[in-house]
Amino acid sequence: MRMGPAVRKLALTAHVSASVGWFGAVLAFLALAAIGLRSDDPATVRGAYLVMEPAARMVLVPLAFASLLTGIIQSLGTSWGLFRHYWVLFKLALTMLATLVLLTYMETFRAMARAAADPAADLAAVRSASPALHAVLALLVLSTTTVLAVYKPRGMTPYGWRKTNAEERATG
Repeated sequence: MRMGPAVRKLALTAHVSASVGWFGAVLAFLALAAIGLRSDDPATVRGAYLVMEPAARMVLVPLAFASLLTGIIQSLGTSWGLFRHYWVLFKLALTMLATLVLLTYMETFRAMARAAADPAADLAAVRSASPALHAVLALLVLSTTTVLAVYKPRGMTPYGWRKTNAEERATG
């Protein structure tokens, strides 16, 4: 079932907004990770790691799910379809993978926040390069999904070919 132009534009706006928001939130996390790694002030280092867990739970996770859900809705309601083109499948797979990694990583955020909250914990035990590495990798994945969405490389799946041929026979 195809969406009408107004609904399609609304769905596209929701998807772009969620995806850009997710990208921006990851950039903010990269900044927090850099502050946590480079600051000489113990309170600043602890604060950076303390804020990551609730911010991830309240910002990153909802935006990841919103991007995933609106992307699925967008593909199902347009001629691109969810299974017709390889670029849509790759974008879906990358978004699902990034969301799964984020959900798995939430326990690491909790552990880092617990360590940061413990005033007896050595600052070296609080600092971790892991959030910076994960943020950089997330930015690479999100950039790849953006490139796929903008350039829409050619290549239909076997299902896409069958579906297109069936539609052409039905209308021809």
